[in-house]
Amino acid sequence: MLFTPPRTRSTQNALHTGEATTVFDPSDITLAAGVLDAFRARKQTLATAESCTGGLIAALLTEVPGASDVLDRGFVTYSNGAKCDLLGVPATLIGRFGAVSAEVAVAMAGGALRASTADLSVAVTGVAGPGRGTPAKPVGLVYIGAQARQQPAVVIELRLGDIGRGEIRRATTRSALGLLSRIVTGQDPDTALRGATP
Repeated sequence: MLFTPPRTRSTQNALHTGEATTVFDPSDITLAAGVLDAFRARKQTLATAESCTGGLIAALLTEVPGASDVLDRGFVTYSNGAKCDLLGVPATLIGRFGAVSAEVAVAMAGGALRASTADLSVAVTGVAGPGRGTPAKPVGLVYIGAQARQQPAVVIELRLGDIGRGEIRRATTRSALGLLSRIVTGQDPDTALRGATP
């Protein structure tokens, strides 16, 4: 038996007027569309590897019609085991630096490239809260790694503060798209660390 969700006033209005509904802010969709256009213009494809954002980067990109010619695939690797199993992140690396670290973000980005046909990857790992932060790794600490084939990996660190789980995830998603845009257009990604090509 199939489940049919109830029609709310907003969905009824959208069905009546033919307007599409979205969970994303229009400015975020505009950002995603710009990133897709930049990739498309250079005939580049993308893979995502997400932990704290839980798939939001891929979801935002696919909110734009026609994203399939850019987005090759996305990995949601929320647990440490998933990072190891799907992306090949060494358990010893997680044990040494922790899942929320620049080193693991770089390893996730490299793993997404190896597990896909994409030209460029982006990976995020962070502490979205609430709670579970420590003085060394507070809520709002996020690392975003990215890598293009045959290029060194790059990673940026965000210290967003305890601004709320949803806003941390949204800010991380926007920052990841911003990093991708800078890399694919040949701008300096303003990196905090450059890693070795895997």
